[in-house]
Amino acid sequence: MKIAVIIGSTRATRFADKPAAWLRGIVSQRTDAEYEFVDLRDYPMPFFDEVASNLWAPTQNEVALRWQQKIAEFDGYIFLTAEYNHAPTGVLKNALDYAYVEWNKKPAAFVGYGSVGAARAIEQLRQIAVELQMAPIRTGVHIQGADFFGAWQAGAALEDMAHLQPGVQSMLDELHWWASALKTAREATAAS
Repeated sequence: MKIAVIIGSTRATRFADKPAAWLRGIVSQRTDAEYEFVDLRDYPMPFFDEVASNLWAPTQNEVALRWQQKIAEFDGYIFLTAEYNHAPTGVLKNALDYAYVEWNKKPAAFVGYGSVGAARAIEQLRQIAVELQMAPIRTGVHIQGADFFGAWQAGAALEDMAHLQPGVQSMLDELHWWASALKTAREATAAS
C-alpha cells in the first residue's frame, strides 16, 4: 500500500518542512505502508484554467498531467496544511482542483499547523475531500498554540512533544484501515 504525504505550502519561508521532517521520522518506523512525501513545489501548476475537471475533459497542462499521474499512484493521502485566513493554502486547493478521478474512493487524513492547528482549513479540506469522492478520516493532528509557536519561533522540536504522538498514531492507524478497505473495494469493482 502506498500513502502520499502532500506538503501543501510552497512559500520560501514555509513552516511545513518541520512537521514534514517530524512525520517522516514517524512513518519510517511503520511497516504497514510505503509513505512518499510529495511536495507541491515540484508541481508548479498555474491557477486552474482547464475547460473542466478531468472527470469531464482531458487536462492540457503538462505539469498538471504529471501531478495527476503522481497522485494516481497512491492508496491514500495525508495532507500537511497551513491555514491562511481561515482556509487551506491556495496552492493546495488548486492542486486538489487539478485532479478528480485520481482522488476517488481513497482516504484522506490531515495534519495542520498554526495558531489553531489549521482546524478551520482542515474543516474545509474535509468538505472538499467529500466532493472529490475521498473518505476523510476522523482523527486529525493539529500542531497549535504553544506547540506551534514554540517550534516556529523558539526552535522547539516536534519530536520532543510526546503528547502529539497518540494522535499521530491513531491517525495513521485509521488511515491504514481505510486505505486497505477501500483498496480492496476498488480492486473488487475493477475485477467485476
